[in-house]
Amino acid sequence: MTATSTDPIHRLPPACAVPNEGPLSERQHPEPPHSYRPSFDRDRARIIHARAFRRLAGKTQVFTHRSSDHFRSRLTHTMEVAQIARTVAATLGLNEPLAESLALVHDIGHPPFGHTGEHALDRALRPYGLRFDHNLHALRIVEYFETRYAEFRGLNLTLAVREGIIKHSRDYSAADHPELAEYFLDLRPPLEAQLIDVVDEIAYLTADLDDGLEAEILSLEEVIAHVGLFRQFWEPMQAKYPDTRDKLVFNEALKRMLNALVGDLIAETARRVEAAGALSLDAIRHHPERLASLSPEIEAQRAEAKAFLAERLYRSPELAEGRSEAEKVVATLFQAWVEEPSRMPPGQLPDVETEGAPRAVADYIAGMTDLYILGRYEEFLDSTQ
Repeated sequence: MTATSTDPIHRLPPACAVPNEGPLSERQHPEPPHSYRPSFDRDRARIIHARAFRRLAGKTQVFTHRSSDHFRSRLTHTMEVAQIARTVAATLGLNEPLAESLALVHDIGHPPFGHTGEHALDRALRPYGLRFDHNLHALRIVEYFETRYAEFRGLNLTLAVREGIIKHSRDYSAADHPELAEYFLDLRPPLEAQLIDVVDEIAYLTADLDDGLEAEILSLEEVIAHVGLFRQFWEPMQAKYPDTRDKLVFNEALKRMLNALVGDLIAETARRVEAAGALSLDAIRHHPERLASLSPEIEAQRAEAKAFLAERLYRSPELAEGRSEAEKVVATLFQAWVEEPSRMPPGQLPDVETEGAPRAVADYIAGMTDLYILGRYEEFLDSTQ
């Protein structure tokens, strides 16, 4: 059943939330407590002020070559995830600043060109026995690459945020990743982290329908025909606004689709927590499955919408040329710099010594914006002619 604005608020017991004080609020490098800001509020500010966060403005969400300033970037997507995460956390009675911090940092490890760039980097690293994982790269950013403080490298974020960075969307095994042992790999993440992955899906699902229609890659008729969750709101909105232009009726239906997804996430998560008897943070972490989830009915409709977008938008001929160029740019620069690291700026060379050229080059590329890597590619082509 889709949640509506008349449904009761599903507030969980306070013990389900991550407390502002305790082991999860500790930092790698001890710092005195702030006089008026709790730990997770400080994390949120540190993420927002990070250089890697600002670079998200120049990184692709879906459209490698954005023909409109209105299409989402990785940064605006992140902001949309954060505002939904705040709503869900606040309604459930969870730790809102922690949830917001995790939403703001969840994509900070993405390279240029969206998932295309990520897959290209991963393919480039495999011959060297390495992989690229944007969650693990995000952890390296906040622990090492950001340099803002005199006493330590990184942002010195709390344990809860660092754990959530790597575990919000998947589980890692201690056998495969012994370097992550401090992050409780045998436990589920707190609900504040669990909800981020579902909120991310909700945010990009609705946003990509909007951008795809704006780009005229998707048509309103096929969205209505193939996305049942949208259709159930389109029909009453069309009846309510018969003389309004289609794009505004589309907006009204899409807002209600978004609200239905968020409301269902809140209601179903509360239902699962209560059904499992997991009424404390410790019980949530020891539960055999993640508890933040959509209901089976709404999850099926979400999957239908995602499959439609994959077929008609993500793999569309209109985006294929951009993906192909992005893959070529990443692969070409990666190989050139691995073979001759001195082509990179001098500041990157110490990492070549400590990490090896393949990892150091991948780290350098991952930090770039779309425009910056295209500029470096043009420079490389000019130098080889």
